[in-house]
Amino acid sequence: MALTKEKIINNVHNQIGISKQEARDAVERVLEIMKDTLAREEDLLISGFGKFSVRRKNARRGRNPQTRQDLMLRPRNVVVFKTSGVLRNRINGG
Repeated sequence: MALTKEKIINNVHNQIGISKQEARDAVERVLEIMKDTLAREEDLLISGFGKFSVRRKNARRGRNPQTRQDLMLRPRNVVVFKTSGVLRNRINGG
């Protein structure tokens, strides 16, 4: 099952002991900071967790899988995530 924003808010509320609205405001603000940073195409490094980066993808040829028609995909930015060594070890049981 996926961890949702609502579950994060509930965990913050229960573990820190602040009101649910304060927890919601804090989580929303952190996510806004993260989105603003990535929108400026800056790296977002969270120690012990990982690094989010914005990468540029060039235009390329593609194909519609339903019609098999060739088309040109326009250039775009994508977000990539690289785990930290700490998180990688934790995931792998270390």
